[in-house]
Amino acid sequence: MSSLPCLPASPHRFPLARLGAIALSGPDHLSYLQGQVTCDVAALPVGSQTLGGHCDPKGKLWASFRLLRQPERLLLLLEQDLLARQLPELKKYAVFSKLTIAPLADLPLWGLAGSGSDAWVARHWGLEDTGLLADGMACRLGTDRWLLAGIPTEADLPGAPEADWWGLEILAGLPHLSAVHQGEYIPQMINLQALGGISFHKGCYTGQETVARAKYRGSNNRALFILQGQGSQAVAPGDVLELALESGDWKRAGLVLDVWQQGADRLLSAVLPQDLAVETRLRLKGDEQSRLAIQPLPYSLAE
Repeated sequence: MSSLPCLPASPHRFPLARLGAIALSGPDHLSYLQGQVTCDVAALPVGSQTLGGHCDPKGKLWASFRLLRQPERLLLLLEQDLLARQLPELKKYAVFSKLTIAPLADLPLWGLAGSGSDAWVARHWGLEDTGLLADGMACRLGTDRWLLAGIPTEADLPGAPEADWWGLEILAGLPHLSAVHQGEYIPQMINLQALGGISFHKGCYTGQETVARAKYRGSNNRALFILQGQGSQAVAPGDVLELALESGDWKRAGLVLDVWQQGADRLLSAVLPQDLAVETRLRLKGDEQSRLAIQPLPYSLAE
């Protein structure tokens, strides 16, 4: 069986070079973003966070993100390579509102994870859950796992490889779109409805009709899966996955969303048909010796 990324035995700091940040500020920043994204921005208390998505008018995602609400601004944290297409789309209607939308290239972003990290945060900053700090925010993602935004990196902590952070994100079933996925998926295809990233009561936003139809008419037939196994070739987001047919042939099943790889070991998140049986055999196209098995999600997809 393949190995998996695991929490360090003590608190470690992780660089997060893959992450970028967008700040929205000004009198209309709350109302403007409320009409653009899937999550309920207006209901988010100051000092809290949520996942969310930004869709095109057809309900296909430009970006998935983590939203942080600070006293005078909103922060969107998302993959750096999404910004080139997503940022202009986010700004498209801003001319009619009083706000500023700008990327923050120098915002410190890092991860904290490892046994005892919750106690470390409580001891250093007095937080038991997500909250504001003098320089930014500390976001609790799970037991002993935190994302720090706007806070100088804690140099006294030992460092850990960034790749392992993203492996832990995969194990948590958290979606991370890359540029290759833009325009491919509606929010339910990456499980945002199961992660608190979609509000079905907030009213209109871009792409809302498609997202609502997927819920109330059951029109979505895909979901995010976690896959574990081995392969001989390097894997990248957007690579094609195939499933085994009873005939012995292989059929295209979906795309890799994110990957952690070490030696021959592979851990993937992928968007695949929602009705796949747990025992379905999968492989990476072009790597005929690769074998991947479906792993349980750490949450329920039931709405």
